[in-house]
Amino acid sequence: MSPSFTPRFISACDGRKLRTGVFAAQQAAQGVCVLLHGQTEFIEKYEEVIGELNGRGFTVATFDWRGQGGSARGQANPLPAHVGDFSEYDDDLSSFLEQIVRPLAARPPLALAHSMGAHILLRTLHDRPGVFRAAVLSAPMIAFSARGYPARLARGVTALYNAAGRSRDFAWGMATRDPFLVDFDSQLVTSDRARFARAQEFLSRHPDLRLAGPSWGWLEAAYRSMAQMQRPGYAEAIATPTLICGPGKDRICITAATEAFAKRMPHATYVELADSEHEILMENDSIRARFWSAFDTFTAENA
Repeated sequence: MSPSFTPRFISACDGRKLRTGVFAAQQAAQGVCVLLHGQTEFIEKYEEVIGELNGRGFTVATFDWRGQGGSARGQANPLPAHVGDFSEYDDDLSSFLEQIVRPLAARPPLALAHSMGAHILLRTLHDRPGVFRAAVLSAPMIAFSARGYPARLARGVTALYNAAGRSRDFAWGMATRDPFLVDFDSQLVTSDRARFARAQEFLSRHPDLRLAGPSWGWLEAAYRSMAQMQRPGYAEAIATPTLICGPGKDRICITAATEAFAKRMPHATYVELADSEHEILMENDSIRARFWSAFDTFTAENA
C-alpha cells in the first residue's frame, strides 16, 4: 500500500473501533466511491482496485468491517469471523458514512461492494434509499454454498450449535481457512495465481490482519439476513440504480440466486462473468477487463 496511507480510526455506534482509509484522486471529477470488502478482507488487499478507481476520477473511501482487518476484534481468538446480528454491520457502515464519507462530498457517493460487503450494502439500499446514487456489486452474498451438504441440513446444524451456546466457535472446517493454511491449489476464490500470492505475501508480513472462516453465530446471523432478503417485496423496494456482477464459477456464493435477486430489482443490470471465480476484482486480467468495461458503461449512464 502507498506510504501515504495513514489509517484513521473511528468508533461505531457501540464503541467498536473501525480502521478507515481515504485515497484521494488527483482529479476527483467523479466524486467519492465507497469501497466495501468481503468477509476476511482488508484495506490493503484492494490497493490495485483503489488505484484503478482513482484513475477513473474517484476518491476512494473504505474501511475494515468489525472483527476483521485492522478493526477491533470482538473475542480472545481473533481468527473466527463473528457477529451476533448483521445489524452490527449496518451500524459500521452508517458510522463510516457519517464520520468519513459525508465530509468528503455533498452529493451521494457511488458504492462498489464485494460479497458480504455487497450483502450489507443491499440492506442499506433497502433501508436508507438515496444514501448512494448508484451501486456496483461483485458476487453479492444472496445465498451461499453449503459445500456439498444439503442446504436444510446446514441450516439446521447451524441453529443447533447456536442453541447449544456454541455461537462463537468456528463452524465446521472454518478454522482451516486461516490464510496460513491455504495455498493456491486449495483456495476457492480466484484463478489468478499472482494476485493470490500477492495477498498471501502481504499477510505473511502483517499476520495480525488475517482472518479465517466464520463462527456458528456469524452463520446464523447470515442465514437470518439472507432469509429477510428473500421476502416478497424486499428486492422490489431497492430503487437505486445497481450493476450486479455474478461469477459463473463461484464456489462460495450461489450465482443463480444472485441473478434471480437482480431480476426482482426494478433498476438492476445483471452481468455474468462466466469464467470467473468468486473474487472478480482479484481475478485474471481478462476477467477484470470485462468487469471494468461493465463498470465504466454503468457509471457513465448512472453515476
